[in-house]
Amino acid sequence: MSEQVIFVASDGVARLQSEAARLAAIKVQGRVPDVCGDVIPQAPARGAYRVFEPKALYPDGEGGFEARSAGYRGRSAIQRADVFDVMAAKAARHNKASPLSPSQVAMGRHYRDLVERHACAGLKCSSIEAIRSGGSGRGGDFMDAVLRDREEIMRLRRRIGTGSAMVVRRIRPSQRGSRVSISDRRLLDMVCLEERALSDVLKAHGWSVYGETSQAVSKALGQALDRMNGLENVGQT
Repeated sequence: MSEQVIFVASDGVARLQSEAARLAAIKVQGRVPDVCGDVIPQAPARGAYRVFEPKALYPDGEGGFEARSAGYRGRSAIQRADVFDVMAAKAARHNKASPLSPSQVAMGRHYRDLVERHACAGLKCSSIEAIRSGGSGRGGDFMDAVLRDREEIMRLRRRIGTGSAMVVRRIRPSQRGSRVSISDRRLLDMVCLEERALSDVLKAHGWSVYGETSQAVSKALGQALDRMNGLENVGQT
């Protein structure tokens, strides 16, 4: 007799699914594409990822260099998809361009990595000592690196400003419902640091998710990232 698993949906409807079918579905989620070879393990818990072809510069025999594939045994590799990859993939599924430019995405990732590295500074990890202070291992160099990161974070946050991406106008509370204003800083932190989708940001602040609000919050995110890149007067509110 085959084993059966009972699933109860959010609407309270229960249904049966065979254990074999359930396990097969889990394995499909963790399947690694054939172009990546069989060295990368199957891992259903890995989550969303993107496939890319590693590149490196090699001598071209004429005094210059050329970019060629550098993957292990000529294979492609995979990388965990972050919130920016998910945004681009969602736009591509609807035949639309990515909502953020490459420079905006680069700044968002830089801000995320910077904050994460600074938050882990208390561990005095070797990566900070080697990368940020030249690998001397001296305590003073380590603290200098931590302070530099802190100063850069503060500088970037000053560029974000104190404006709001979405503002609740002066209307009666009974009419505006549970909506609250979304500050630019909170928008950036939810997307870049917490890896929340723009729809999650809207819902968390009581805003409905539809074309107009989604476009507005997406535009505000791009403008804030531009300001962090040094375009001081872009889209400030």
